[in-house]
Amino acid sequence: MRLPAIICICFLLIGGCGNPSGGEKKAAPFTIATLKGPSSMGMIRLIDSLDLLADAGIKVRIVNEPLQVRKMMLDGTADFALLPTTMAAIVYNKGLDYKLSAIPVWGTLYLFGRDTSITSWEDLRHKTVYVMARGMTPDVLFRYLLQKNGIDPLKDIILDYRFPSHIDLANAVASDQASLGVISEPMVSQVMHRNNKVKMLFDLNQEWLSAQGFPIPQTALMVKASVIRNNPALVEEVLDAYERSVEWVNGHPDSAAVLIARHRILDDPRIAYQAIPRSGLKLVRAAAISSQITDYLWIFYQMNPQITGGKMPDEGFYY
Repeated sequence: MRLPAIICICFLLIGGCGNPSGGEKKAAPFTIATLKGPSSMGMIRLIDSLDLLADAGIKVRIVNEPLQVRKMMLDGTADFALLPTTMAAIVYNKGLDYKLSAIPVWGTLYLFGRDTSITSWEDLRHKTVYVMARGMTPDVLFRYLLQKNGIDPLKDIILDYRFPSHIDLANAVASDQASLGVISEPMVSQVMHRNNKVKMLFDLNQEWLSAQGFPIPQTALMVKASVIRNNPALVEEVLDAYERSVEWVNGHPDSAAVLIARHRILDDPRIAYQAIPRSGLKLVRAAAISSQITDYLWIFYQMNPQITGGKMPDEGFYY
């Protein structure tokens, strides 16, 4: 790993060369806003390396919900921001000066429940499935897969949204309040740890791959355009460091799990260890897969234009 060296380079890029009076001129740190879950799990080696440096020049803020990341983008306090790709399209279409630099998380959604007699989409007919956040990515993606498999989400199945957040829904599935639920990692591993009778029924990521021919570009890494213009070398170093961190996490899940618990992304390293393989961790530059991302967003746009901000993002969306 070259992360300590990379971060030192970042610090040099940020800190400048001092001022003429001989006193040290310290620039304000750059901020990476990330989510508690796969996006921060993948960058945990980077987070830990930054934590070891007293004046790294870059700080990472881990928050619980995408709306918190969006708020930081709105007020300009996030220089790098991780949030769902559909929400990234919304903030871009609203005129926020950010560009999509990479996709670090590829599909983490699963259908879980106790009813192991469900082995096909047809078995879901007339069942109640609990989904968080009507109109958000898990809901729209699940409804799309229902339609692709001959199930009308308005007539043939009951979609229940009474549990508004991914935490609420995961707790409901674990406590048998929700018989069938669309949940994501790392909540999947937490549910299985709490209730060994709950099983994975469908891997929605594989279902999507079978239907579309490409994986789900679920999470976006956005970079403030002014940072790209003024500090392009820093952007590249951060992207490289994040990519190396993801590779290290996938290659050393036991050590990564310890760090994930140490930084309180998850409470238990055993759960983190189980969650890593199902968390879809792989950083790919957006420019290399822009057509796949556009096809993904187009599906959501066709179902509900507001999911992408009322229109499809133009070419300026990509870095």
